[in-house]
Amino acid sequence: MVRAIRGATTVENNDREEIIEATKEMLETIISENNIKTEDMVSVIFTVTPDLDKVFPAVAARKMGIVDVPLLDMSEPEIDGALKKCIRILMHINSDKQNKDMVHAYLRGATVLRPDLVK
Repeated sequence: MVRAIRGATTVENNDREEIIEATKEMLETIISENNIKTEDMVSVIFTVTPDLDKVFPAVAARKMGIVDVPLLDMSEPEIDGALKKCIRILMHINSDKQNKDMVHAYLRGATVLRPDLVK
């Protein structure tokens, strides 16, 4: 069955390496907390706020060896009051687990987005 896992993180600066590191941290957390193998991944969608334009977050996934999974990067619309310098993820996986058993990863400044899902 296909399941979806959400997550988000933030960076302090619009910096290539900082974006890659924050994205890797988010991916590693999701993969570890959900015991995901690359072959379980169906697709991964990343979004970034308009103030992040130095690198695609998918670069981090490729650097981690996630090379046979479709990845997509998109820019979010500019929304008044929205969290700045934010990277979001929607990962689709094949899993026998129930939706309630999926562990989502809201890290750094993004914990404010879903305090109900933060450990």
